[in-house]
Order: sequence, then structure tokens, then C-alpha cells
Amino acid sequence: MVHEAQGQMVQEVAAGGLPAPPSRYVLREEHRPTTTTGGTAAPELLAFPTVDVKRLGEPGDVEETGKLRAALESWGLFKVTGHGMPTALLDGIRDAGMEFFHLPPEEKLRHANLTEDGEFQPEGYGIDRVDTDEQVLDWCDRLYLTVQPESARRTQFWPAALAPLLHEYAQGSERVARCVLRGMARALGLGDQFFLDLVGERGGADARFTYYPPCPRPDLVYGLKPHTDNSVVTVLLLDRDVGGLQVLLGGERWVDVPVLGSDELLVVVGEEMEIMSNAAFRAPTHRVVASGRERMSLVLFYQPEPHRDLEPAEELVGGDRPARYRTLKAKAFADGFWDAFALGERTIDFLNIKVGRQQQQELQEAAGVSVPCDHVRGVVN
Repeated sequence: MVHEAQGQMVQEVAAGGLPAPPSRYVLREEHRPTTTTGGTAAPELLAFPTVDVKRLGEPGDVEETGKLRAALESWGLFKVTGHGMPTALLDGIRDAGMEFFHLPPEEKLRHANLTEDGEFQPEGYGIDRVDTDEQVLDWCDRLYLTVQPESARRTQFWPAALAPLLHEYAQGSERVARCVLRGMARALGLGDQFFLDLVGERGGADARFTYYPPCPRPDLVYGLKPHTDNSVVTVLLLDRDVGGLQVLLGGERWVDVPVLGSDELLVVVGEEMEIMSNAAFRAPTHRVVASGRERMSLVLFYQPEPHRDLEPAEELVGGDRPARYRTLKAKAFADGFWDAFALGERTIDFLNIKVGRQQQQELQEAAGVSVPCDHVRGVVN
């Protein structure tokens, strides 16, 4: 049965004028953003990675491919320019998304993410899944929609004012994702179509509009808990004015992602790419901190066809780089994400698909590959 907290929208809680968030949203002291490392206006932001996808689309532009690889290996995310989508479209989809969250509750609940039996489902309007009384809830509401393939769209969840804009924006966002995937393959010395072929022609895409209401005590809550993405790559359209996204750099400190220009996007590596690339590209852990101002973002997650095997590509496995993850179906990974996310864990760790060094040796020997003895001790980090 669905948890009783599943129907409580954060926007309604925030409108109550409470001096502090209810206890369901309050983090333990050691987990609070201001009592850990906090977001840092780090010197690195002066050189926040930027990739021009127009230039990246030119196979001969070695410099831009190099910038992409450097961004992926250092931050795991980067700002995108040169995508060709008009600013009017980006502003229009932002405004339409914000307008949806400002509709009367009864209008939004027509798109609720609960089944007729009252059970949670990922798609639709509401909050993320609530499993237990002990689960600390995030300070956000969201509208989650299946975008690709188009035949899988469930139009009952699509607000009429958003539908044409989201359709147009999704086409432009997909072009960005495909260009980045070509560039990622090129950066590893592979053919441009390498990752696109692994994803398949009918790969999935899900959109998430996330609304963060003003919070009376941002220091006590997460806007969105630390997580990695269930995607090959993720394309984000951030709020024009209000920041809050932070990335964990070097596994040590949280750094603010800057507020981007109104015509700029952000691309983030997802866990599925980490697996496919055999950890050549790693999914960064990121989170959203709340503030005293409302904020909205739009995220598109790009995923392989569900029947595909999700595994390290054999071209990226060898004696000096054994397979770091075991094989499972893309659908099984996607399904496991929701359980992992509710617990605040990486899906890779939740599903226990990391391969230990002994397992790596056995896999390599079975494939007839000689593995040096110094590659069979311990467990892969």
C-alpha cells in the first residue's frame, strides 16, 4: 500500500508559512549541507568546462573532442553551447513548467503519479517514492514524463500547455545527446556510432520537471538528495536565476555548479555510460540544495533500449583494464534505480554489479585473455 506521505506535496507544505520544515524533511545534523563541506565557490569555477556541440559535431575538431574528454574525466559534467535551440524555446519551456506548478492543486492532480488503486508509479505529478516512516523527504515536487519512444508517451500525464513545447525541446535535446555520444566515442578512439549503436535506435528518454519551493530553513534539508543519474547521458535545462545544483568533486567536497546563461545547457554522465565505458567515464554524484527562492529545472535522461545487455563494451576491456561490472539487462537496471534512489544509493552499488578482482580474472581467463597477477588483488573501487 502507498505510504501516507506520498500525497503530501512540498509546495503545499511551503505555503503553510511554517518557521521551519516539518521533521520528515529535516536531515540529521551530519548530513546537512552547511554542516558537511557546503557548496564552495571554488577556483575551478573560473574554468568550468564548456563544450561547443556545434564544433563537437565536426569529426575533425580534435580540440573540442579533447575539451570534452577533459571535462568528462575531471567533472563528469559540462556546460553546452552551440546547440542551435532558440532562446525563445528554452525560455518558453521554463515558463510553461513554472506555470504548471503554479496551477491550482486540483488541476495538477489530474496528472498525479498514483494509480487508480492509489499506488505510486514513476510517471506523473507528485513527489518521489516514499517507502518508510524513517525516509527523509526531499524539498521538491516533480512532473515525470516518458518522452521517447513517442509510442510510449502516456498523454494523460502531459499538461496541454507543456506538450508542444516539450516535444520540440526534446527533439533539440536529443540532438545534443547524440552529438555528445558521438564525441565520447571519438574521445576513446572508437567510431562515432559506437555508443549510439549500443544504445539502439529506440532508446528511451524521460523528462523530469522539478520544482523547489522557497524553504524557510534551507540549511536543514536537501532540495534533492545526493545521487547519480539513471542514464547514458542526462541533458539539463537549469533555472535562469537561482542556483542550487552541486557536484561532489574528487569524492571530497561539494562545489556549486554556476547559474548558466539562459541559452546554455548542462550535460551529465549517467551510470549506464559508466558501465558501458568500463569506467572510462564515471557518473558524478550531485545534489540540489534548497534556498529561500523558488527554483525549477527540466532534465532529460537518455537510456538504452530496455532489452539491451548493459555491460562494459568488449573494445574497452583488456588485460590492462579488466571488466569492472557484470552484465544485466538495461530494463533491470532502470527498474532497480527507483529502489536505489529511495535509499540514497547508487544503482550500481544497490544492484551489486561491481566485479571483484577475482571475478575479473575468471572472466578474462574464460575469454582467453592473460591477466597480470597484480590485477587480481582486492576489489575495484
